[in-house]
Amino acid sequence: MNIFEQAMEKKMAGSAPLALRMRPRNLDEFSEQSDIVGPGTLLRRSIEADNLRSVIFFGPPGTGKTTLAEIIAGMTSSRFETINAVMAGVTDIRRVVGEARENRSLYDQKTILFIDEIHRFNKAQQDALLPFVENGLVTLIGSTTENPMFSVNRPLLSRSQLYRFELLSHQALVKILLRALQDEERGLARYQAQVAPEALEHLAAVANGDARAALNALELAVLTTAPNSAGKRIISLAIAEEAIQKRVLRYNRTDEHYDVISAFIKSMRGSDPHATLYWLARMLYAGEDPAFISRRIIIHAAEDVGLADPQTLVVATAAAQAVERIGMPEARIILAQAALYIATAPKSNGVVRGIDAAMSAVEKERAAPVPPHLRGTGYRGAAELGSGQGYKYPHDYPRSIVQQEYMPENMIGRKFFDP
Repeated sequence: MNIFEQAMEKKMAGSAPLALRMRPRNLDEFSEQSDIVGPGTLLRRSIEADNLRSVIFFGPPGTGKTTLAEIIAGMTSSRFETINAVMAGVTDIRRVVGEARENRSLYDQKTILFIDEIHRFNKAQQDALLPFVENGLVTLIGSTTENPMFSVNRPLLSRSQLYRFELLSHQALVKILLRALQDEERGLARYQAQVAPEALEHLAAVANGDARAALNALELAVLTTAPNSAGKRIISLAIAEEAIQKRVLRYNRTDEHYDVISAFIKSMRGSDPHATLYWLARMLYAGEDPAFISRRIIIHAAEDVGLADPQTLVVATAAAQAVERIGMPEARIILAQAALYIATAPKSNGVVRGIDAAMSAVEKERAAPVPPHLRGTGYRGAAELGSGQGYKYPHDYPRSIVQQEYMPENMIGRKFFDP
């Protein structure tokens, strides 16, 4: 890098967003994901010993995945390469592999390849990388906001250690914001900003565990607030609310989609109307398809309530039809009514247990012939075959009940339904 490139890089670093400038520079500063890289952890020992094996970091945006990769880059003696899966392809992989092979043969130097947003690599691109991860020519660090169980090939997963980054706690975000306000070199200390405690709390709460969102909102609030006569920039709650107006809600179509609908279903089943409404609101806020929610409500009207209150299925089906006709945002009320009906109804899973037990018996046991008295008689020659002979018509008896066997001979005495 020549003197002009160095000057340009320094200038760009000074104008970089606060979230980028405030990234931790070493493992001691990287304290927010202590379960992953805290003192004594396996990953930290591997990094400090410069003996890293292939890893995949996954978790929400703004939780430190890329930051940790940059820290590793600064601590390793290996050659460190970075590519972004959005812009890279098989050609880039081949280039990195070729250079890795050359560095290994000439200098006995290992290569670490950091792939940001690895979930955006298709199967062919991931397959192209696999042999070189397997033979150790390249040590992979993959970063993704998607659940790798859905987005990364199984063979690549089996050769990598998975590390899940959790959303940062409210307290951690407040600490990060205070650090940025007090940092002279990289932070906002030179602006002499005085942020009201309730403003800090609001920024941390609405950022929803995303340090990048919290820091960018803080920077916006500080830079757009004029200093007073004393040179101080007073950041009130109102200013903080303007800087970050809508909660950053993490909700993707892989793990969040399944996790939140699971929590919604289990809350209805568990007769908790408050949690039912909360998880429903989470889905609606994130833009989940109301028709998908309606279908789950119908299923669980039968599965979790069943004959304990047969009207539940009627309510759920009517709600689905109403949602289709009405649409959002009013459909939220209809969905809430149906979900609350299930949550507050008496519960019985006798229907689903009964049909599942019967299906299992059909699948695993001999299918005995239909008993002669139960066989159909609506075709020519049935009488000559003895079909229907001996059948007792229930309505010919008091209260329309008569004792007779309805099971095939190998199922006599079996019970499937327990009300």
